[in-house]
Amino acid sequence: MEKALEMILGLAMGLVLFLYGMDLMGDSLKKLAGGKLESILAKLSSNKLKGLLLGFGVTAIIQSSSATTVMLVGFVNSGIMKFGQTISIILGANIGTTVTAWLLSTSAIGDTAAAILQLFKPSTFTPVLAVIGVIFTMFAKNDKKRNLGAILLGFAILMFGMDTMSDAVSSLRNNKAFVDILTMFSNPILGIIVGTIFTAIIQSSSASIGILQALSLTGVLSFSASLPLLLGMNIGTTITPIISSATGNTDSKRVAFTCLYIKMIGVVVVTSAFYILNGVVNFGFMESNVLANPLNIAVAHTVFNIISTIVLIPFDKLIAKLAVLTIKGKKDERENEVFDVLDERFLSMPGFAVEKCRELVCDMAVIASESFNMATDLFDNYTDEGFAKIAELESTVDKYEDKTSSYLVKIAGANMSTGDSRVVTELLHCVGDIERISDHALNIAEVAKEMHDKEVSFSENAIKDLHVITLAVHDVLELATNALIGSDIELASKVEPLEQVVDRLKRKIKAGHITRLRQGDCTMELGFILSDLLTNYERVADHCSNIAVCIIEISHDSFETHEYLHHVKQDGESDFNTLYEQYKQRYVLSE
Repeated sequence: MEKALEMILGLAMGLVLFLYGMDLMGDSLKKLAGGKLESILAKLSSNKLKGLLLGFGVTAIIQSSSATTVMLVGFVNSGIMKFGQTISIILGANIGTTVTAWLLSTSAIGDTAAAILQLFKPSTFTPVLAVIGVIFTMFAKNDKKRNLGAILLGFAILMFGMDTMSDAVSSLRNNKAFVDILTMFSNPILGIIVGTIFTAIIQSSSASIGILQALSLTGVLSFSASLPLLLGMNIGTTITPIISSATGNTDSKRVAFTCLYIKMIGVVVVTSAFYILNGVVNFGFMESNVLANPLNIAVAHTVFNIISTIVLIPFDKLIAKLAVLTIKGKKDERENEVFDVLDERFLSMPGFAVEKCRELVCDMAVIASESFNMATDLFDNYTDEGFAKIAELESTVDKYEDKTSSYLVKIAGANMSTGDSRVVTELLHCVGDIERISDHALNIAEVAKEMHDKEVSFSENAIKDLHVITLAVHDVLELATNALIGSDIELASKVEPLEQVVDRLKRKIKAGHITRLRQGDCTMELGFILSDLLTNYERVADHCSNIAVCIIEISHDSFETHEYLHHVKQDGESDFNTLYEQYKQRYVLSE
């Protein structure tokens, strides 16, 4: 009993280390990629070959077909991808997941192997990788090296977990009861069922196949008994995307069931054909005296998935139809909702989630800019429809602000790189500034409405001056928006000098109004309206300045907003002064 408990605890510890190492390695690879892996998948066309290759590549890198299919569920749920695009990627992912088994198969290299092959034994290279990983993780100053260190450390932990599982079950080779249990799995149907259930419980085919490879090292597991277990493990891994799709829309559920159908049909077709051929040809490797080992398990795993892919890819549309028949669409379901990209599933991919938020913030800035331009046009051509449209845009921006800010806060709680964390902080600031620009656009529209309703107008000189400052604010807003969209530091650096010119124009226009008021050319009522309008203009320019500084801060994390503004205003930088003088000459008020 004591030995059995020791074996179970050892196997459990090895499995924990294996899963942790695989998770650490996959997460660190995602961070190192900075959302690029996910973006590549998201932008994939419907080309089958490209889908196969990318599905294989991404899964081979992150070491999990389940993680890839969960990504696809999220992409389809958010409208980034279409359901039909995912099938070839899933098939490619099925082949990509076999890479883990090949890595683990290095443990099968015997002590009598050639010296060159000994270099590939885990006992040879894993300690070296672990040491390098620890050094990079503890002492590296930049995120890339720390993530690289975490990848190496994760791989070392994964391999150590595999060795721990192997050591835990090594004593079973002389246990008759254990040998009898393994013999039962020679029945293909029973083996497939057991493999499916076991993998569904631990939700990782890589881990379950790793355990199978560890058991094979006991020297009592025949290849014929391991094959049905292996096939069942391929089906069991589909439980993860099915669970992930539970809260998704119709198409995301179809992606999950497509994954299930691909595995099930592949197992049924390939298994049936294989065992029929074996009955006719009698393959030698299916004899009971041929033992399984990590290498031939890896080979079988790869061959099955390649053959399954070749057989099924011509029927991808039929598989899609089967998923559609299984999951009926809902007539009232909303599709392609703009905020669907803020999917909870993407929180496990912080780099990609941050990029999706940045795109929404850029869209938000474009809407706010459009709202401002429409508001200023109302002074020349007022319409109730135009005013209503600006109010509608302001409401849309408020919704962007609410949804995006909430999601950014959730991302902030995720485990991400320092760079992504800094971007999240700056985007939160930008969202607030953009929302305020939209508010000021509505305020400006209300000023235009007030003047239209009261049938009042500014003096000719005041109108000329307002055209000048309107153009300046329009230009500073365009600069800030384009700088945000393009992450353009050069454009961002041009915002502050123009913002200073807007402040100067405001002061001069107010002084001109006081002069006209003394001369009787303007009234007190128009003075209050003008002051309100100029304040909104100034505030828009201020928020543009804040956005520009955020863009600069993202690239130069040593700056803080007030420090940067003080630096450019007080330090006498030639570029700032040159631009300021150019803007002064471009935006000149009437005398």
